[in-house]
Amino acid sequence: MFQSPASQAGRRSALKILLAAAVAAAMPALAQGGKPVRVILPISAGSGVDAIVRAAGPALSKTLGQPVVIENLPGAGGITGAAAVVKAAPDGNTVGVVSNNHVINPSVFKSMPFDPIKDITPISVLGATQLVMVVNPKVPAKNVKELTALLKAKPDGYNMASSGNGTIIHLAGELFLSEAGVRANHIPYKGTGPMITDLIGGQVDMGVIALNAALPHIKSGTLRAIGLCGDTRSAVAPDIPTIAEQGLSHYNVEGWFAVAGPAGLKPADVKRLHDAFAAAFSSPEVVEALKKQATVVKPTTPEAAAQFFRSEADATRHWSRRPTSRSNESSSHYMGIPRRPIVRTLRGFLCYRRCLLTQPPDPCKTVVAGYSRRPRSTRCLPTRRHFFSLFLP
Repeated sequence: MFQSPASQAGRRSALKILLAAAVAAAMPALAQGGKPVRVILPISAGSGVDAIVRAAGPALSKTLGQPVVIENLPGAGGITGAAAVVKAAPDGNTVGVVSNNHVINPSVFKSMPFDPIKDITPISVLGATQLVMVVNPKVPAKNVKELTALLKAKPDGYNMASSGNGTIIHLAGELFLSEAGVRANHIPYKGTGPMITDLIGGQVDMGVIALNAALPHIKSGTLRAIGLCGDTRSAVAPDIPTIAEQGLSHYNVEGWFAVAGPAGLKPADVKRLHDAFAAAFSSPEVVEALKKQATVVKPTTPEAAAQFFRSEADATRHWSRRPTSRSNESSSHYMGIPRRPIVRTLRGFLCYRRCLLTQPPDPCKTVVAGYSRRPRSTRCLPTRRHFFSLFLP
């Protein structure tokens, strides 16, 4: 078929435009050498943060313009996965999504293979998730009062599971035991996944897990909810009361999660990753999906994230070194650290943040009361509606 020179020139021009558009669309991936972005989770599959990140995975790949590979590296309270992030090349292709454990670990373990502040590049604090105390259905307790009575009747007769020594889930469980004045045997696991499996199977009796990870099992009846660990009920599970409203009025623990890369990331890579994560986690479909998982999303800037990591580390370091006259009250030890000082590390950590952020600042005289035998009403603990709102700008 004969085509005029003008027609052939127009066709060539159209092909050039299409080719240029295809190259432009591929530029973000080509800029990174076509490599996928590796997102390391220092937690097991099936945990709360695992579900959160995987829900945002497709949107994240779209905003980055690169494939995203999500990899679980649980163990040692998150140290194993965080160490992999620290050791990665600072080329913008490897990040980790870490939680409270990242800054708690130095106060729990005698030695660390890396510095949790100096050896990372904070990118964004992404949000917070609610926690819930659950029991195996065979445990004859349906609320805090019944569970407390059961534990008092048989001291150390029940097992409390956690996702690892010193994790926020472990500390939330220990704080419950302390506030209720009861005891249980602590059984640490390498992540939330195997912990939930044994909770359902009845190998362990009770534990604290993320609400989004627990909800399917609570609805199916394979786990029973005792109470939410935060200070407000959840819109996705309004029938589950908080532990605080059931009598332990000072009990209030929530978890946060953040994205960070290895130290030495270029500012351009930090901005690119921050913008991609912020856009992905703020997209309507992801926000709606995470609402159903009882997760609050509010990405911060890299600067705010860096300040947040430092303040969290300073708070845990400050209070974990505080001497106490009750350090030998408990016979339960791990990593050479008695149970109760770890409980007061968390309690003092919450108190320390409130005293720093209250305007005008508290004289902090009640901090001492929080570590003494004075009435519980004098303890300096957070009273704001959301614990997470205390450290977001």
